[in-house]
Amino acid sequence: MFEFRFFEIYRSEEYLLLLLDGVLVTSSLTIASSIAAFLLAILIAAIRFWQISILAQICTSYVEFIRNTPLIVQLFFFAFGLPALLSYVWPFWCHALLALTVNFSGYFSAILYSGFLKTPRGQIEAAKSIGLRKWIIFRKIILPQTLRSMYPSLCSQFIFVFLTTGVISEIGVVDLTHSGLYIDSRTFRSFEVFIVLTILYVLIALIFRSVLHIIFSKKLNSGI
Repeated sequence: MFEFRFFEIYRSEEYLLLLLDGVLVTSSLTIASSIAAFLLAILIAAIRFWQISILAQICTSYVEFIRNTPLIVQLFFFAFGLPALLSYVWPFWCHALLALTVNFSGYFSAILYSGFLKTPRGQIEAAKSIGLRKWIIFRKIILPQTLRSMYPSLCSQFIFVFLTTGVISEIGVVDLTHSGLYIDSRTFRSFEVFIVLTILYVLIALIFRSVLHIIFSKKLNSGI
């Protein structure tokens, strides 16, 4: 008869420290890649919205390419393909950060672009008629309205970024998933290990969602 033996996990200080390190690595990469991806996405979506020469077509192709290729393929490209091509060596976490940033910038930009298109044209034309520059129009009119209307989608995408980081364990980054797999290989208590991982992922996701809600609420109430 199967018996739960969670003590196999938490009785060892090594395993507890490994899980803690995994939480820190996963959370850090999630936050760093999301911020970088979001900033890049704003630029990409703005170029597409304002139809800036050939750059708009390049950005559109970039978004479609990123959204239609698997993250694992992009991760392997940045971790193994690009270093071999350019003859450089970076820590694997750098490759993971780069891959996550590139991948999720495509998704964030698609969300933002759809939000930009919802901005009433009358408001934009009125702003142009009084001599406001495109950057001011974008900063004061388009972006705030987009963040208000697309907040649920952006928040869900951020949580998706966090949940997807588990794939970086495939290139040797010691994230939360990698830590769990290591503990499982040492204790052979797969069920208990992945129950613990599931609980940790849920708790961290709830914390992230709460923090995002607080940040967005303050920013939106203050007019960004």
